[in-house]
Amino acid sequence: MTSPEKHPTLTVGEFYTRHSESLQLEPLTEAGIGFQRRIREPTINRPGLALCGFFSYFADKRIQVMGSAELSYLKSLPDKEVKQRCEAMCEHPIPCIVVARHHRVPEALIIAARDREIAVFSTPMVTMRFINAATLALEFDFAPRKSEYGSMVDIQGIGVIIRGSSGIGKSECVLGLLERGYSLVSDDITHLRVVEGRELMGTSAELTRNHMEVRGIGVINVTAIFGVGAIRLEKRLDLVVTLKDWQEIEEIERTGIEQQYYEILGLFVPHVTVPVRSGRDLGRLVEVAALDQKLKSHGHNSAIEFNERLMNAMQPKKKDE
Repeated sequence: MTSPEKHPTLTVGEFYTRHSESLQLEPLTEAGIGFQRRIREPTINRPGLALCGFFSYFADKRIQVMGSAELSYLKSLPDKEVKQRCEAMCEHPIPCIVVARHHRVPEALIIAARDREIAVFSTPMVTMRFINAATLALEFDFAPRKSEYGSMVDIQGIGVIIRGSSGIGKSECVLGLLERGYSLVSDDITHLRVVEGRELMGTSAELTRNHMEVRGIGVINVTAIFGVGAIRLEKRLDLVVTLKDWQEIEEIERTGIEQQYYEILGLFVPHVTVPVRSGRDLGRLVEVAALDQKLKSHGHNSAIEFNERLMNAMQPKKKDE
């Protein structure tokens, strides 16, 4: 298990490279100016109060978006005042400025931004539409991330990470699941990110996607062997399965009443430990564990239901009065 990334930041250049097409961004300053500045908060700010001279609560760590309201206000001011207001705003460490609706930008703003190496972009999008789209993009970029050693498979809609020590049989287990028609998400290392603080999404590295390593055979192309349906780019994590040698487990859970959990980035995922012993069909066992977890997600816990039936059967029947 690798340590989680620290709270991430994003350079303006990275933001532009990743999202310029979807957000329809066009640079108004020279290419490269201000691209090294860092975006430190995954949200957007409209600098109306800052342009009025109020900086006590100015969110200068965020992308600044100027729409019709801000630009109409600047147009109402004398040229000298516009210059002073733009210079005062650009003196703060803002990452960049985006002008919505392809509005005409005051020359004073371009000059003030250029002098302080702040990138200015224009977009034809409506202000609120751009804010919504950019916020979603930033949430994706800033989502907490972590890598887990283990392969991830999609089993009938249940995302399962199969982990265990080297040589325990993870690859054989995954191959058995692929033969049954399930999909591989990642091999060996799974990259996870938190979505909206409530669920984990797993994927693989771009370089190793569509491939997996099988001990004794080497690297195989999963798509070429099992078809395009055997690969899934991303999947929510629902279950963690740990393969462990039979002799290393002190006590084996036989009923499954006590649910175990595995913590990743502050979220707790249901966890099952499967004892590994010669002759056991690991693929089938993991498949059953995933299907049982699917039942639990729909409110059916087989172990608890059986325990209730057992307790009812053990209670003495009342004699007819």
